[in-house]
Amino acid sequence: MPSLRRDQVGWLLAGSALTLAPHASHLPPAISALCALLLVWRGFINQRGSRLPHRSLLVLMAAGVVGAVLLEFHQFFGKEPGIALLAGLLSLKLLETDSLRDARAAVLLSFFMQLGQFLYQQNMAIAALALLGTFASIGTLLALQGRAEAFAPRAAAAARLLLQALPLMLVLFLLFPRVQGPLWGLPADAHSAVSGLSDDMRPGDIARVSESGAIAFRAAFEGDPPPPAERYWRGPVLTRFDGHSWRPGPSRRQDQPFYQSSGIARPYTLTLEPHNQHWLLAMDFPGPAGGLVYGDDFRLLSREPVRSRLRLELVAHPATPVGLAEDPRVLQEALALPPGFNPRTRALGERLRAAAGHTEDIPALAIRHFRDSRLAYTLAPAPLSRDDVDSFLFDTRQGFCEHFAAAFVVAMRAAGVPARVVTGYQGGEINPVDGTLVVRQSDAHAWAEVWLEARGWLRVDPTAASAPRRIDGGVAAALPDTARLPLLARSDLPWLRALRDRVDAVNNRWNQWVLGYNPARQRELVASLGFGDTGWQSLTALMAGGTSIVMGGLTLWALRRVRPGDAIDRSWSRVCRRLAAAGHPRHAWEGPLDYAGRIASEAPETAPELASIAADYARLRYGPAPADAALLPRFLHTSRKFRP
Repeated sequence: MPSLRRDQVGWLLAGSALTLAPHASHLPPAISALCALLLVWRGFINQRGSRLPHRSLLVLMAAGVVGAVLLEFHQFFGKEPGIALLAGLLSLKLLETDSLRDARAAVLLSFFMQLGQFLYQQNMAIAALALLGTFASIGTLLALQGRAEAFAPRAAAAARLLLQALPLMLVLFLLFPRVQGPLWGLPADAHSAVSGLSDDMRPGDIARVSESGAIAFRAAFEGDPPPPAERYWRGPVLTRFDGHSWRPGPSRRQDQPFYQSSGIARPYTLTLEPHNQHWLLAMDFPGPAGGLVYGDDFRLLSREPVRSRLRLELVAHPATPVGLAEDPRVLQEALALPPGFNPRTRALGERLRAAAGHTEDIPALAIRHFRDSRLAYTLAPAPLSRDDVDSFLFDTRQGFCEHFAAAFVVAMRAAGVPARVVTGYQGGEINPVDGTLVVRQSDAHAWAEVWLEARGWLRVDPTAASAPRRIDGGVAAALPDTARLPLLARSDLPWLRALRDRVDAVNNRWNQWVLGYNPARQRELVASLGFGDTGWQSLTALMAGGTSIVMGGLTLWALRRVRPGDAIDRSWSRVCRRLAAAGHPRHAWEGPLDYAGRIASEAPETAPELASIAADYARLRYGPAPADAALLPRFLHTSRKFRP
């Protein structure tokens, strides 16, 4: 088999590099480094014209790749080991590729790896990288098919093929039957690590979450969004306390809320990022919504873990009274304290109870005590002792929101007031570009709920006593400049924040209209086209019709296109038609030179001019490239003027 040309190998390396680059973020560092080294090695061989490595060396390196994957993942099945193995094998394939057959196999493997990018992320950046890799792979196939050509015309041809495929892609995207759930989700995703809140809480947990600037969810309100002090997003409700950590208690669940929604209604659309948990984030208190589950601790839950971006239409009823007739067992658990822990906080609770005229006055007295104690709000509090609540309240006096919430709940329980910890998010920023509320991991928060007779469960945020700016201005406003916060949580880089807002708005549009294009939206589209039936038969008919229209349009466009080669053939055909009209038709088996030779004997007066035209046509159509720059204009001019 003939060896590959240098330009063919260059296109192949470019396509492979663009395919493998997006995988570097989730491949083991050793595999990523090995792939990069192998690509550089193949590029060096191509540049220097050196020999490819011996097959025995390739076998040893392949065994090394297999061993590295097995050492890292302890198996070959699953998304991560499979992608890592394919990445290594693609890189090795390039080191043995010196034939058209092997090059085509490497391109096909690149196409598969480009598809594999979407197993991890489906954002616009990944889509753009996949499109770029596809462009380079198409350019490689064109280079493998044709003769040597400069980069610009080859790239233009690849771009044209991509553009021609876009209408067909759009039809298939809109009309191909959608499946419910994530298209790219795999069972292995169920246990993958996702940053964010957990369903338990220990001192320092939320502080660590708050160091991330990743988006937790977005909310779009009908009308003005609520003020910052009302932006509480309920997540896990933690009742059980063992002296160090807080965990959820037993909870009943049903398809309808455990309360009767009343008061002002605040509709909004929530777009939740995946976190692999059942609980959702919602403002108090969500009204009835189909397909969701409600807990008796007023959480909103999903039937399945949230493993892909989830879009919900919700209505909040913040003034709804909840828990007025609470189960005594729930209240009893909300009073439980582990024996032998935090004696000073217990004593504080007893003093608060003795000082209060009524039970409902106790929370306000505790908040006043927190304020008077001058507790410091910080992301990096001093280490705590075994009795961490006592240590926070009376010794270090430094803590983050989880320290404040835990200490307040312990004091309330010691005072005889049922209380529990609620974790979630508080605040968020309005994106000025599209008006959506963006809530990030840095907005993670913990607060308390107390139960008072005739009033039910009430939210109390003890953090506000010591750091009121946290509630009104966000975590960055309440912490010193030295705190470890995401870069863009600070406001001293307005141009960078403006850029982030624009990128976030574009990503949100992508999430809503591309990733969020689900079966319900497809049914709406089909109905808007006049099809009442949205079954697979209607979708198949629409898809077939749309595909036919697109393919017909592309065919007509291709037939009407004018390329230099088309102009050459049309000019020669015009010469042949004129000769046929003069009584000298060309036989189907005659080439241009044979035809001109026969006409020379039949019509000698046209022989010199026709011989020149036929010779020029043969050189342009069948001769070596590149031809003389003056040849094409001369041929077009003489053939146009030719009259037999």
